[in-house]
Amino acid sequence: MKVRVDVTLKQGVLDPQGEAVRHALGALGFDGVEGVRQGKVIVLDLATEDAELAEAQAAQMAEKLLANTVIENFTVTVI
Repeated sequence: MKVRVDVTLKQGVLDPQGEAVRHALGALGFDGVEGVRQGKVIVLDLATEDAELAEAQAAQMAEKLLANTVIENFTVTVI
């Protein structure tokens, strides 16, 4: 079963990569971009057909390794 984990910085945490992307978009002529927050997507292929179990396992993985829960939020989606 495939599971997607989206990891993003929490509100209030500075995002220098997002700011660099915002600035570069402006330099390329894309006006009106007021903010960019950058994150990461992790797709896991788990050896289970139980969607609830896959979601729970992915959440545990995110808590322990995939996300720094001090500064990042994550969401888990079975795909």
